[in-house]
Amino acid sequence: MGGGLAQYMAEQAGCSVTGINISREQIAFARGRTKGLPVEIVQQDYRDVQGMFDAVVSVGMFEHVGSRNYRTFMEIAHRSLRDGGLFLLHTIGSNVMHRTGDRWLNRYIFPNSHLPSAAQITRAAEGLFILEDWHNFGAHYDQTLLAWNRNFEAAWPRFADRYGERFRRMWRYYLLSCAGVFRARSIQLWQIVLSKKPTEDYISVR
Repeated sequence: MGGGLAQYMAEQAGCSVTGINISREQIAFARGRTKGLPVEIVQQDYRDVQGMFDAVVSVGMFEHVGSRNYRTFMEIAHRSLRDGGLFLLHTIGSNVMHRTGDRWLNRYIFPNSHLPSAAQITRAAEGLFILEDWHNFGAHYDQTLLAWNRNFEAAWPRFADRYGERFRRMWRYYLLSCAGVFRARSIQLWQIVLSKKPTEDYISVR
């Protein structure tokens, strides 16, 4: 996480936020961005998270845990969520289940990434969560990628000497090819709201 969502939740919703990441660079950036706010950014693997939270949010992470870990991911989100809490899962997804990810993206952009199918997500969550809402932004996401590419091209002169033309071509190909795949509706952008399945104690208190 780069800290943008944590900053927004703290400033706009008054939340106390705990964010986790394994990237030292992203952690440093996020800590600087959220300095002075009730935000703690922790260097930690998601499987090592401890404590209970009123809500859990995952943005752009589920695509990188691997299909063999989908159930584990859901179990940890469930374990970390208080009864009655909500889990927001924001992930790119595939219309059909694939055993492997895109080979070019895996080699150059996102090593070992894998896009989940709807069936894989619901199977991983079954018995743990109640599906409250499933919204698809995929039809509009090509515009986001095109905006990123415009920003990248505009900023490129500042970074050209550092990264070189090969990187520019690679990154431009990544952004524009993904825009094309979204426009073709081959992949989607899902925002899924799950609620923790109530326990008998929680139901009796209610």
